[in-house]
Amino acid sequence: MRRAELLLILLCVAAPAAAHAAGDPVRGERLYAGRCGFCHAVDQDRIGPRHRGVYGRRVASVPGYRYSSALAAQGFTWDAVRLDAWLADPGGMVPGTRMFGRVKSAQDRADLIAYLRSVSGR
Repeated sequence: MRRAELLLILLCVAAPAAAHAAGDPVRGERLYAGRCGFCHAVDQDRIGPRHRGVYGRRVASVPGYRYSSALAAQGFTWDAVRLDAWLADPGGMVPGTRMFGRVKSAQDRADLIAYLRSVSGR
């Protein structure tokens, strides 16, 4: 196989993955309202903590919100990789957490993360 053919094949395989990884914040906002809005809000704590600024924030650090001891014991910062793992399986990522919702679709997770990033100013 020639180099140009190989490059074309690689581009065809990688392009959908790159588009998928970027996420759509507008669609993410709609998903957030429908899937997350029962427990969370962007600017106020509800059953779960507020999400404005979550992207780039240290885990379990919203002042005044009472986190599970399992989540409070963590020391990471929320980024795209950690948010994706969290949304896919919160209890698998942090056993003992109170978060129970899962987002099975990788595209839905990417869109939600794009939205959370947009409301975090990053």
